[in-house]
Amino acid sequence: MAGTEITYLEAIREAIDEEMARDPEVFLLGEDIGAYGGAFKVTDGMLAKYGEARVIDSPISEIAIVGAAAGAAHMGMRPVVEMQFIDFIANAYDMLTNYVATARYRAFLPCPMVVRGPSGGYVRGGPFHSQNPEAGFIHTPGLKVVYPSTAEDAKGLMKAAIRDDDCVLFFEHKYLYRRIKGVMPAGDHVVPIGKARTARVGTDVSIITYAATVHKALEAAEKLQAEDGLSVEVIDLRSLAPLDDEAIVATVRKTNRVLIVHEDTRTGGIAGELTARINETCFAHLDAPVLRVTAHDIPLPYAPALEDFVLPQVDDIVLAVRRLAAW
Repeated sequence: MAGTEITYLEAIREAIDEEMARDPEVFLLGEDIGAYGGAFKVTDGMLAKYGEARVIDSPISEIAIVGAAAGAAHMGMRPVVEMQFIDFIANAYDMLTNYVATARYRAFLPCPMVVRGPSGGYVRGGPFHSQNPEAGFIHTPGLKVVYPSTAEDAKGLMKAAIRDDDCVLFFEHKYLYRRIKGVMPAGDHVVPIGKARTARVGTDVSIITYAATVHKALEAAEKLQAEDGLSVEVIDLRSLAPLDDEAIVATVRKTNRVLIVHEDTRTGGIAGELTARINETCFAHLDAPVLRVTAHDIPLPYAPALEDFVLPQVDDIVLAVRRLAAW
């Protein structure tokens, strides 16, 4: 509801509800999404409101869920698929990358579907329930990947994803579900896929990030301003495929120093791709090397102290920005 403060989780639910009310071709498919309301209660109340024909509890088979959704999408429907935990999207990797992503190119088959689910760490969930597998999909042509950090963007991007004619992978950071709140704009609030936002304006150093680490970066920026007098700009990518190259280039040319932060592991993470693009398009504007703060290359531990060590923290970001500023 416009003007009402709601959580990140409620914003996603509100977007799905509004799209189901707007378009009868939108339906939900996933494990325990009906009577139980989903593992995190994102779909709570949907079964009672829309019925079993549009809120479908599925078997525990991610490849079957995605395959059924693809077939429905080919026939003009707009399925919204829930992975109970996004970690298990790996079970549908073949279907998503070999079939869904190529369907329009190969056979002119439309594939308007959303695959959504809780992802990320900082919740002591261990290696099976804390992964960030986005890097496994962003290099696959035909898939779009979004990962919002705010309640407003969670709603706006979900509405855009449901309306998109390609398959959109929608990562929802579970740490943010009930911790982050926002006030929804009036009207039909849609955030375009592929556009970054400036979360904080600055002039000395740019931090490029997304999802939960946006909030870590903002906290670090406040600390750096107070303790070092540094003006730090924070760019929230929002969309990982496609990337907003224009916004990335603009912030590099503005501050000339760049730190990339993400919760995904270091090797093969999107920071490598971002660094390559920055070097190719605006190397002459850099006054220092592009640095990264990422998770360590290790499965995420359960133990709080170990998880805190593996994942990027505010102090890690502060230290890296200070290195850049002193270069």
